[in-house]
Amino acid sequence: MTVELSLGDIFSLKEKRQIVKSVIDRVKNKYNVSIAEIDMQDVKRRTVIGMACVSNSRKLIDRQLDLILDFLEADGRFAVEGIHKEVI
Repeated sequence: MTVELSLGDIFSLKEKRQIVKSVIDRVKNKYNVSIAEIDMQDVKRRTVIGMACVSNSRKLIDRQLDLILDFLEADGRFAVEGIHKEVI
């Protein structure tokens, strides 16, 4: 899954990286997924985060990705702008 985030009133790349690192660490620890910033690293107010999980149950993957989206949308530091899910 990839998620595009709009970070609002960010004034430096350093501030953006602090938020992105915090989000990545929190999602990784809470949901045990592989996650990284995959695009727009040098754009101050936007980023794209990619994540992957492995399971033999599509239902489990869908549920986990939905929980991650709910978690991201509840964080007040940014807005979720775009979502792309792919299950293989």
